Amino acid sequence: MSANSFDARSTLRVGDESYEIFKLDKVEGSARLPYSLKVLLENLLRTEDGANITADHIRALGNWDSQAQPSQEIQFTPARVIMQDFTGVPCVVDLATMREAVKELGGDPAKINPLAPAELVIDHSVIADKFGTNDAFAQNVELEYGRNKERYQFLRWGQTAFDEFKVVPPGTGIVHQVNIEHLARTVMVRGGQAYPDTLVGTDSHTTMVNGLGVLGWGVGGIEAEAAMLGQPVSMLIPRVVGFKLTGELPTGTTATDLVLTITEMLRKHGVVGKFVEFYGEGVSATSLANRATIGNMSPEFGSTAAIFPIDGETLNYLKLTGRSEQQVALVEAYAKEQGLWLDPAAEPDFSEKLELDLSTVVPSIAGPKRPQDRIVLANAAEQFTQDVRNYVDEDDEAGKESFPASDAPAEHNGVPTRPTLVTAPDGSTYEIDHGAVTVAAITSCTNTSNPYVMVAAALVAKKAVEKGLTRKPWVKTTLAPGSKVVTDYFDKAGLTPYLDKVGFNLVGYGCTTCIGNSGPLPEEVSKAVNDHDLAVTSVLSGNRNFEGRINPDVKMNYLASPPLVVAYAIAGSMKVDITREALGIDTEGNPVYLKDIWPSEAEVNDVVANAIGEDMFNKSYQDVFAGDAQWQALPIPTGNTFEWDPQSTYVRKPPYFEGMTMETTPVTDIAGARVLAKLGDSVTTDHISPAGAIKADTPAGQYLTEHGVERRDFNSYGSRRGNHEVMIRGTFANIRLRNQIAPGTEGGYTRDFTQADGPVSFIYDASQNYQAAGTPLVILAGKEYGSGSSRDWAAKGTALLGVKAVVAESYERIHRSNLIGMGVLPLQFPEGASAESLGLTGEETFSITGVTELNDGTTPRTVKVATDTGVEFDAVVRIDTPGEADYYRNGGIMQYVLRNLIRG
Repeated sequence: MSANSFDARSTLRVGDESYEIFKLDKVEGSARLPYSLKVLLENLLRTEDGANITADHIRALGNWDSQAQPSQEIQFTPARVIMQDFTGVPCVVDLATMREAVKELGGDPAKINPLAPAELVIDHSVIADKFGTNDAFAQNVELEYGRNKERYQFLRWGQTAFDEFKVVPPGTGIVHQVNIEHLARTVMVRGGQAYPDTLVGTDSHTTMVNGLGVLGWGVGGIEAEAAMLGQPVSMLIPRVVGFKLTGELPTGTTATDLVLTITEMLRKHGVVGKFVEFYGEGVSATSLANRATIGNMSPEFGSTAAIFPIDGETLNYLKLTGRSEQQVALVEAYAKEQGLWLDPAAEPDFSEKLELDLSTVVPSIAGPKRPQDRIVLANAAEQFTQDVRNYVDEDDEAGKESFPASDAPAEHNGVPTRPTLVTAPDGSTYEIDHGAVTVAAITSCTNTSNPYVMVAAALVAKKAVEKGLTRKPWVKTTLAPGSKVVTDYFDKAGLTPYLDKVGFNLVGYGCTTCIGNSGPLPEEVSKAVNDHDLAVTSVLSGNRNFEGRINPDVKMNYLASPPLVVAYAIAGSMKVDITREALGIDTEGNPVYLKDIWPSEAEVNDVVANAIGEDMFNKSYQDVFAGDAQWQALPIPTGNTFEWDPQSTYVRKPPYFEGMTMETTPVTDIAGARVLAKLGDSVTTDHISPAGAIKADTPAGQYLTEHGVERRDFNSYGSRRGNHEVMIRGTFANIRLRNQIAPGTEGGYTRDFTQADGPVSFIYDASQNYQAAGTPLVILAGKEYGSGSSRDWAAKGTALLGVKAVVAESYERIHRSNLIGMGVLPLQFPEGASAESLGLTGEETFSITGVTELNDGTTPRTVKVATDTGVEFDAVVRIDTPGEADYYRNGGIMQYVLRNLIRG
C-alpha cells in the first residue's frame, strides 16, 4: 500500500471496469516533465513506503532541474521482467542456487520466488547450420533440441517450480518482437490497479518496447534477478535528451537508414546514462514499427532508453496485434487522464535537445565493426577500399599466390586484391576476393518487427527472380524472422517462393547471425578464406557488427536494411557500388541495377495493407507458452529445489554462495595485485563475455573434451551459460581481443607473472595460477569499457577469474553496474589521464587503498592507486549510488538480496 502523501490515489472508470490509479497532477511540477519522467513519478507515487521511497523522493522528481547533473537517487520498481534464454538460464540457475543457500542458512526456500511477473523467451539458441533449402528450418530446430535438451529441461522445471515465471518455447520468435507483439501491456493491470507498463530485461535491446510507450531497459541478469525478487532498481534521476522529429522520410529510404542516422547523431552527441525521448510533429509521421526499430538501437547509441509517448499510432498497433478492446480503451483513457498522450506541439523540459528533419535521411549502411559508423550507401564501395587496408597484410599481399600459376596483382586500381579460386561440391568453380559477401542475413533483432522493410526485401527478391538473378554461390543466405507472423504474411502475399529462390529460406525464429549463431560457412569457402587470409564480409539487417561477433571467418561486418541485404547477396561483394553498378545480368543479357528491382513505396504499402491482419497475431500467440509436442515431451524433475546432474556440461551449481554467512565480511583494500589484461578503447561485452563458437584448442574446448563432449557437440558459449566452468574459461577469450600485455597476440592471452619472465599464457590458465598464489587481479582499460549487450557473464566471468578491480577511462552503464553486482570495484582514471599517459605497461604490481572507507557507510570519491614502479594517481570510485555501495559491501547483489529475504 502506498503511503499516498500527495493524496494521489484516485479511480479511473473505463467501460464497465474501475481501476485504482495515482494521479500525476497531484505533484507540483509534473506537467512540465518529459514523458519518461512522468512514468517514473507515477512509479514513486504508487510504491511510496516512507522508507526506501519517500515524499522527498517524489518532490525531488517533481522539482527536477533539467540542467543539473544527476545526483538524486530514486528506487524504481519495474512492473515486470523479461529475459532471453542465454541470459535467462543463468538467472534461473541462480534462483535455484539461492533456494539451496536459503535452506542452508535456515530460511524457507519458497521465499525465493519471482514477486514480479517474469517471462523468458527462448530465442538465442538456434544456429543457422542449415540454409538455402526448404527443410532448413526443420533441420535447425532438430539440431537445436539435440544440443539444448538439458537447458530446456531445466527451463521447463523452472516454469513449474516458480510462481509468476513463464517460458515462451523455442521456434516462436525473438524476445523483443514477442514483447511488442504480445507481452507488452502499455498500461498494466494488477491487483485492481492500473499503471504504466514498465520493465527491465536481460537483453540490452529490451528498449525496443520503448516504441510502444513502455519504459524499460536492459540490465544484467544479476540486476534482473533482484527485480524479480522485489528489489527496486537503484538509479539516479537521469538527464533527458529531447530528440525532435520533423518532416517525413523520403521515398526510397527505410527504417534502417533512419535508425543508423539517429545512432550516428546520438553517439556523436553523447547520451550514455541518459534517457532519449522523441517529440514533435515528426513523431506522428513515424510508424510504430519504425519507433520500435529506433528504440531497439538504444544500446548502440548508448542511452538507457529511447522512448516515444502514447498516441493513436500506439493504439492502432495494439489493435492490430490482438490486444482486447478493453485493454486498448484503458491505454487511451489512462494516457489521456495522466498527461501521457502525445501532444505534437508540446515541448517539455529537456536537459539537451537535438533535431532531425526526416526528409534529409538518405540510404545508408554501417560498418565494418561498429553500428555508429554510418556510411552513405552511395559511398559504401569507396569506403570499403579504404577500410579493407586495416584487415589485410599489404606487405604480404604480393608474396601469397591465390592459387597455382596465379599472376594476380597485389592491388588493382589501388585496392588490395587476392583473387582465390574455389571449387564447389558439385565441381563448379568461382573466384572470391577481399570484400566477398560470404554472409547475407535477414536477422531478427532490429528489423523483422517492421513489416515495411521485410516486405520490401521480399519484393526485391521477387523482382530479382523475375529477371533471372539469384545470390552468388559463395553467399550464405539466411532468413530468421522475429515471429511466425512474418512468415504468415509472406505466405499470404505469395512472396515466400521468391525469397526461397534467392536463397533466403527460413532457418529459424531466433537471433541466429546477429548473436554469433550464423553457423559455419560452406567448407570450401571457409577453407579458401583461411588459407589465403581473405578479408571477407557479412551484411546483416541486425544491430550489432562488433569484431569477431558474426562469424570467426568474417573480418568485416555491415549493417543494412533487409532489402539491401538481398541486394548485396545478389551483388556478392562490398566492392560493388550497388547504387551505380549492375548487380547482375538478366535472362536477355541486359545489366540489372538496384533501381530496377527496388519496390516503390506504394507497392510495399499495398502488400502490408492486404497481407497483414489481427487474425495472424491471434493465431501465433493464442497458446504461446504451451509449446509444440517436442517441448511438451521433455521430461522434467519435480520439487522446489533442482536436482543437479553432476555429469551435466550445460547446467551446474555455481559457487557464488559457498561459505556465505548472514553477516557481511568487511571490505578490504587491494594489495599486491597483478594486471590480467591491459585493453584499449571500445572494449565491448562481446570482447569480455564468452560468445559464439567454442574452439577445441581453448580452455573451454579442453574442458568439454575432458568431460567426454565430442567437438561437434560443443555448441556455443551462449547455450552453455548455465555452466560456470565453461564460461570462466571463455571470459576475455574473444578471437579479436588484443591484450596489450601480450603484444602480437589476438584472443584470450596474457602474460603469467607467477612464472619467471612472464610467459604468454591463456588468460584462464594465468588466472588459476594467480588465484592459487593468492594474488588479486586488476584490468586496465580505455574509453567506453563494457559497451554493448547487457551480458551478465562479462561481469560474472571477470569476478570468477579473480579480478578485484577494473580501472578504465570511462564505462558503459550496464557493465559498470554489473561489475558492482559481482563484487568487482569499478574505478576511473583521473580526467584526461590514461594507462598510456601514466606510463603503465601492465607489468607492474598495484595497490589500491582507501576502499575500506566503505565500511563506515560512506563511499569515497577517490581511492589511491600506486604501483611498485612509483606511479601514483587518485582513481575515481564509480560506485554511483548508495544502493550500489550496499551491493559492494555485501560482496554482490545476490548476496545482498539473499540476506534481506532471509531477514525479512
